[in-house]
Amino acid sequence: MWTHQSIEYVTVAGEAWLASASEYPRSMRALWESQPWAPTVLPCGRAFDVVNLPGLFGKQVLDELWESGPGCGPVATHRGRILVFTETGTAARLRTLLVWEEWAREVPPLLCHGRGDAITVPPVRRMVDAPEGPNRWIVAPDSRQPWLPGASVLLWACVRAARGHSPSPTGTVPRPTQRTAPLPPAADHLRLLDADLPWA
Repeated sequence: MWTHQSIEYVTVAGEAWLASASEYPRSMRALWESQPWAPTVLPCGRAFDVVNLPGLFGKQVLDELWESGPGCGPVATHRGRILVFTETGTAARLRTLLVWEEWAREVPPLLCHGRGDAITVPPVRRMVDAPEGPNRWIVAPDSRQPWLPGASVLLWACVRAARGHSPSPTGTVPRPTQRTAPLPPAADHLRLLDADLPWA
């Protein structure tokens, strides 16, 4: 069971951001207006990349992003897997980072979707009392310019999750909300991480 309170509803601003990934944003908005409960396919590499994680490991990574900072942008589920929306360029860079033997031994195989790839996006609306389908939003887009994690942020969260870092000793779990920028303490952690990595 997902440990954070879900934010499942795409706002009008969130729809505009999602539509900007399409070559024809107006047509995409018109499609959603006529079929708001249907999933759609969007290309990666223009407005976002997507990192596709196994279900259980994906939840552990999200726990790390929220408990240790800096949070996440939009996140969806699709057929039991977790789709984390990331900065453009993240897919290619993360693939490169994960071939380093030090990380590859610990992190399970991930699917990184970037330019030239496409993903299935959950419906922008969900019918009241409708059963959960194979794909839905965990944290839905609610901004025209959502903050999206990059490769270093996700690598750090994946390694911590793979190494089995325990939750915060306080036992508190923050409620996910969309953020336009990472919190300062998390940024400090990432600067320290980058300083220690061989590619920094």
